[in-house]
Formats: sequence, structure tokens, C-alpha cells
Amino acid sequence: MLHDPIRIPACFSSGSDEPHSTTVTKSGQTLFMSVYKTKLAGDCRCITITWFKHLLLHGLSVSIDGPESHSPETDQYTCKVELKPWCFWRKQGSKRFSIEGKALDVFWDLKAAKFHGETEPISEYYVAVVCDQEVVLLLGDLKKDAYRKTGCRPALIDPILVSRKEHVFGKKKFSTRLKFQEKGRFHELSIECKNGSGGDGVDPAMEIRIDGQLMIHVKHLQWKFRVLV
Repeated sequence: MLHDPIRIPACFSSGSDEPHSTTVTKSGQTLFMSVYKTKLAGDCRCITITWFKHLLLHGLSVSIDGPESHSPETDQYTCKVELKPWCFWRKQGSKRFSIEGKALDVFWDLKAAKFHGETEPISEYYVAVVCDQEVVLLLGDLKKDAYRKTGCRPALIDPILVSRKEHVFGKKKFSTRLKFQEKGRFHELSIECKNGSGGDGVDPAMEIRIDGQLMIHVKHLQWKFRVLV
């Protein structure tokens, strides 16, 4: 549905000449990106959580931008986890890297995660970002397990959800479950492209439904359109 290229941070490595990000153009790959803003390592920074999947694997990327005064392209710290069916040991673990001299740890437990066909897990998982002995970002429903594993306290400042973006490639009908608010309930979203009333595909249309109710009906759909929800 969306045809513009999307940046997915490359796997974190120190002392290499690899670029900080790479462009994903693979057909059939779905991406779900959430951007949070919080304070860590003495500055307000954005943390981008990216889930991606295609035929063979699920993946998770966690990237932290540099200070606001710096360019995210040149100051970005990233770790990446690929959940291949035959690599069970990668479904739980941690990774440490340094941000301006301060240690930052990313912990994850996805060994029992329930995806139910979605790109982002629905339940039975956690992803935690820890800095200065505080859990600055915690995702998932296994919060007690996360605090026990990290041995750290919750941060005094709650992270702010800045944006969510989902990129889907391929089929003419797309369905997903999403929240409009961080603590709100899940809603069913469907986007469907249809042929015109004549059924000849000359005058296509698009329908967007939330919980089965038609919210948007776009007629005379043009080629190379894109949808941002």
C-alpha cells in the first residue's frame, strides 16, 4: 500500500564504517514503527521501536537518537534482533552499548510472544530500555518479569508516545488491530481497494473501516497513492 522507502536502522556495531541506517525495499515486508520521547543520558531523546516481518522471520529494532541539537542521521544508536524460527536463543537476551559515556541496555523476552499474525506482538513479551539504573521505556505485558530481569526501578518520567506508523506492502485488503491511545482499547482497522461500480477496475475506490464502520470512502483513486493512518 505504501511505496516510499523506509529507513530501518542497521544492526549496532562499534568501530565499523557501516552506515547508521539502511533502506528497506523488500517486497512483502511489513513494518510497524513507534516513536517515544523520554529523558535518558541527560538529554531528551527519541526511541524508535520497529517491528518488521516477512516470510521467514520477525525482527525488532531499537534505535535511540542523539541529543535534540544533533542530527539523528549522524547520532543514532541502534540494536537489532532477528527472530528466526530456528534460532530460539535470540528470542530472549540483552544488548549493551554506550551513549556519550553512559551505558544503555536493551532487554527483551519474546520466546513466548503471541503475534496472532500481526507484525507487533499482542501479549506474553517485554522489551525494556535501561539507563542509569532506571527502566526508561517498557513495552509488553510481562512487566514484572522485566523489572525482575533488569533489577532496575521505573523511571520517574513516563515516556511519551510521539507517533506510530505502519507500512504494508502487497494485498488490496489490509486489516490490523491498533490503539488510538496508549492506554485505550484495541480497534479493528481495515483498508480495502475496490474496483469501480462497473467492476472493470477503471475507476478504483478505497474504503477505510474502523470496527466495521465505514469511516472514509475515497472515489476515483489515482495511481501511486499512499495511505497514512
